[in-house]
Amino acid sequence: MARMPVPLPDRRQRLRDARLMLLFTPSVCGARDPLGVLEAALGHVDIVQVRIKAPGELHSHARDVHDWTVRVLELVEVRADLRERVLVLVDDCVDVAAVLAPRGCAGVHVGQDDLPAADARRLLDRELLVGVSTHDMRQVELAEEAGADYLGFGPVHATATKGYQQGLGAEAAWIAQSSTALPVFPIGGISLENANELAQIGRAAVSAAILAAADPARAARELRALLEDAD
Repeated sequence: MARMPVPLPDRRQRLRDARLMLLFTPSVCGARDPLGVLEAALGHVDIVQVRIKAPGELHSHARDVHDWTVRVLELVEVRADLRERVLVLVDDCVDVAAVLAPRGCAGVHVGQDDLPAADARRLLDRELLVGVSTHDMRQVELAEEAGADYLGFGPVHATATKGYQQGLGAEAAWIAQSSTALPVFPIGGISLENANELAQIGRAAVSAAILAAADPARAARELRALLEDAD
């Protein structure tokens, strides 16, 4: 029997309390088993966004996103310590989020080139979360008006993963967070060397910093500690 979705207030509270979001892109794991890498880091992350895109691709393939998300949900489901803590989202594919909601998928993240946030919000049940990628203050404002539950903001630094040659800086991310009541997750080029710059915000979204690390669990644990310095 499929597990019922987490009730709306609890899910959004978990989102507000979240520190570390992992953008799970299997190709970033190199030759290692992606699920093994993810499992090692899961105890230290709050949100897993399943992002199945090849370099240069604008949109995900729904079947690949569906299949990988099922694997991630199963990995979380068997761990009692993670089941009611870790939120699993899908990138881009609103239809996949809707189909997998009964299995525990918490929502979807859309970029500026994906389905508009207002349409995603309209198509999904209210208990599902909608996150939006933003890159400037106007986009932050529009995403909030569209009914987003949280925002990604960046790139904070240059990042090969997303193809940005220049970042907006940690101060821009702090300004974005200060301008909205929504949780903001800075993204882009965040690593153990610079995550302390985001302590005032206390959140971040990362991919290679964990997935490409020699010790994913240690990387996730240390990143989380740097983000908690604000406490």
